[in-house]
Amino acid sequence: MRVLENIEPKKVFWYFEELCSVPHGSGDTKRISDYCVEFAKSHGFDFSQDEHNNVVIRKPASKGFEDRPTVILQGHLDMVCEKDADVDFDFSADGLNLMIDGDFVTAKGTTLGGDDGIAVAMALAILDDKNAKHPALEVLFTTDEETGMYGADGLDPSLLTGKILINADSEDEGVLTVGCAGGARAEIALPIDFTEEKETVKITVSGLIGGHSGVEIHKNRYNANKILAELLSGLPHFNLADIRGGAKDNVIPNRSECILSTDCDPRPIIEKFIKEHKNENDPNLKITVEENNGFLPVLSEENSRNAVKLVCAFPNGVQKMSEEIPNLVQTSLNLGVLKFENGKLTCTFSVRSSVNNEKTELLAELKSIAQNFGAEYSDHGHYPAWEYRKESPLRDTMVKVFEKLYGKKPVVDVIHAGLECGLFCDKIEGLDAVSFGPDMQDIHTSREKLSISSVERTYSYLCEILKEI
Repeated sequence: MRVLENIEPKKVFWYFEELCSVPHGSGDTKRISDYCVEFAKSHGFDFSQDEHNNVVIRKPASKGFEDRPTVILQGHLDMVCEKDADVDFDFSADGLNLMIDGDFVTAKGTTLGGDDGIAVAMALAILDDKNAKHPALEVLFTTDEETGMYGADGLDPSLLTGKILINADSEDEGVLTVGCAGGARAEIALPIDFTEEKETVKITVSGLIGGHSGVEIHKNRYNANKILAELLSGLPHFNLADIRGGAKDNVIPNRSECILSTDCDPRPIIEKFIKEHKNENDPNLKITVEENNGFLPVLSEENSRNAVKLVCAFPNGVQKMSEEIPNLVQTSLNLGVLKFENGKLTCTFSVRSSVNNEKTELLAELKSIAQNFGAEYSDHGHYPAWEYRKESPLRDTMVKVFEKLYGKKPVVDVIHAGLECGLFCDKIEGLDAVSFGPDMQDIHTSREKLSISSVERTYSYLCEILKEI
């Protein structure tokens, strides 16, 4: 029995459950891309699939809408793969374990992939609906959005003819997003050298909320990697054997751990540290010590201290707020991944800014810090900011339809998170784009939830927009 078969809109949730049964983490999108291709073939639609596993499915205009401009519906196929530490789950092989919790769809102990599986599901439902009223559609599914928008970056714009794009990769119903920050990924690698073997203990930072490094970076939540480094800097003597925290640069890490040798009892230092770091926005900070972790190769104390000092030297979190748009983060960065790997301490950052020169300056600061510590530096996955358009017929239409359906005005907003719309506007001259979506909570975490009632309203809204364009 299907978990979601009795909730509305049935066709949307049927396809959502189908997508959830196919592994589709970032970097593992061939199977989900092929699923979309098979859908296009079985329905007789023209389609394209490129080397990045992007898919474009084309559906002719419905009767009476032939003279309307072509509309691009867009979402991304990949999802962030995060799970609780005690959950036995293989994102490369297992389908998600869905469940209904009141008004929400969620997954047991893992991310749900509502970001952005619900966009794909809504688009497939419209493609599958023979009675839907709409202009000619170009449905674009991109890949690897969560790790750097590589699918959108590699997309050949000649595959598309439309100049109107509706992106369904937002998480707040009633909010129309019309601009976003640009960004990049930065990687710093510090060479390390193991010396003698010593008896070790394990220190773990856990209990933190974490979250999306764009939309939640301003919420004053702790970064587990930075917390661990700050704690270690207070130990009088230690030799690192391993350190690792976080799995994605665009996720605020909620857990980080290290294995080390030390001649002092770290518990009193930890107790004092926790008291000094009470945070009402992240109240469940927990730091544990496991003794007798075995004899392992360790770094010298000098190299251990240098590695920790490097992590502590990096800026993290909000760097500047917008002076023009209230409560909008203008520039930020997130130390999402920290680990020993291949003889190096690797630090991976997500850097964002709606001002291109500030992004450049922040990357230059990271490079300078890295060089001061003798570390290697690289950056990649650059994507441009999506600038606000003063004149947008699509935005005007979506506002009008929203007012008709909801009886109030939507919020028109610019966000700090990155959206593929910036890349599409950079590739397609004159593109008019708006992003929207249903209510989701705690995306990029194992607590991710998708509102059922919001999906129903949002899908109806999308269908009405297509009638009005």
